[in-house]
Amino acid sequence: MQPLASSRTISILGSTGSIGTQTLEILSRHPEHYTVNFITCNTRVELLAEQAMLYAPRGVAIRDEAQVKRFRELCPSFTGAILTGEPGLCDAAAHTDNDVVMSAMVGFSGVVPTMAAIRAGKIVGLANKETLVSAGEIMMSAAREYGATIVAVDSEHSAILQCLAGERLADVEKFIITASGGPFLAWDAEALRDVSVKEALNHPNWTMGPKITVDSATLMNKGFEVMEARWLFNAAPSQIEVLVHPQSIVHSMVQFIDGSVKAQMGVPSMLVPIQYALTYPVREYLEVARVDFAALGMLTFAKPDLQRFPCLRIAYDALNEGGSAPCVANAANEIAVDAFLQGQIDFMRIPGLIEDTLSHMQRASSPSLDDIVSINEDARRIATEML
Repeated sequence: MQPLASSRTISILGSTGSIGTQTLEILSRHPEHYTVNFITCNTRVELLAEQAMLYAPRGVAIRDEAQVKRFRELCPSFTGAILTGEPGLCDAAAHTDNDVVMSAMVGFSGVVPTMAAIRAGKIVGLANKETLVSAGEIMMSAAREYGATIVAVDSEHSAILQCLAGERLADVEKFIITASGGPFLAWDAEALRDVSVKEALNHPNWTMGPKITVDSATLMNKGFEVMEARWLFNAAPSQIEVLVHPQSIVHSMVQFIDGSVKAQMGVPSMLVPIQYALTYPVREYLEVARVDFAALGMLTFAKPDLQRFPCLRIAYDALNEGGSAPCVANAANEIAVDAFLQGQIDFMRIPGLIEDTLSHMQRASSPSLDDIVSINEDARRIATEML
């Protein structure tokens, strides 16, 4: 095991979510390596208060300013900084002491704070898909300008990063991203119309938050991962293939120009890519289950069915169009998934609402970050009106 050269100071954007809580778990396993700087939340101040008492961060940031009073009541002994609103999140992300910023907020709300970390030249562990989905070109350009390092936290992109160790991007022929297929892999199109929220949240392999779990069920999550891979690895959309792999052991593969293929494999656990992002480019020991290949017996792969799961096709179309189209698709998807979770629309209305929103939006070919923020708001408004 190669140890870290020195300790690292970490801030977590979205510490109360699935990735955020698992990041804190990793930090607690290696207290000699990590100092917690800022932790943040939107409204879940009860959990934030518990984390503040347990991990003693230097400060917290709470997006919903109405929750600050409640945090003080829950955590009266906390003497660190308390930042509020989006400006507070941005200040936490760009704080001078940060070595690594884990961007784990859910949805578009993570875009602007993540940009603050990038402009501060930090190492950014990127678990917030919407950052690259909505503003990939802008974010990667800013990372080059400000000397920031973006390290993928999604298991699929972490797998690609690991497969590329010691390789040249110029020698890559194809990136192969795997998908579990979600809970409805074997369902026919008619049955999908009657999907319940409970069924959609019952992922066979992964434990995730509700929004990303529904995205996995529609395969929109995989479409977003294609968009991320395009920017993270400077790949053409045609170089990125999705294969359904129900066992979720192979997380991604890279095919090279000589026909060789590298695969990164492991049990379904987000602890592995989270820790790899925190320790990159070295590895640390991690106490997780190991793959028992003899017990597995077989690994299977298949092409995704774009007729039953049109969200993946919609994502490819938006990526090929470029400009603001991916931002519109993401915004409409956020509204559609939330409406499904609230029982307002059925499961198969999700892709329809995304396509309807795209058809009603005028798009920009080269949007700025301010444009992206406005386009996101407009797309959310239009999608909401069409509910």
